[in-house]
Amino acid sequence: MKNYTVQNSPFVVPTTDGKTIKEHFGLATDGNSQLSIAHMTAPPGWSEPFQTPEFDEYTFIIKGQKQFIIENEVVILKAGQSIKINKNVRVQYSNPFTEPCEYLAICLPAFSMDLVNRE
Repeated sequence: MKNYTVQNSPFVVPTTDGKTIKEHFGLATDGNSQLSIAHMTAPPGWSEPFQTPEFDEYTFIIKGQKQFIIENEVVILKAGQSIKINKNVRVQYSNPFTEPCEYLAICLPAFSMDLVNRE
């Protein structure tokens, strides 16, 4: 038995807003409720409603820019930057820019819609 797992077939989360979500590890892919790792691409003009997730979320920007409104403070990250947003913090995610934003998101515990309180 191997002591590692190579992920060649991430779960592609169905979306209706143009965002691409490929979960490499997490509830949808391997049943892991402790951690999720997803590779995402947000198109220009994309945004989500304000929400208060019940998990810590780490984001690393690969390409482009992403805007966060964290408890009324606007934070813009560019390629090569990262952020940790603590659980139970009100946040809005968006890409109001003209280029797509490619990034990694890591959630502890794993992302689940049951743990996202959207407004």
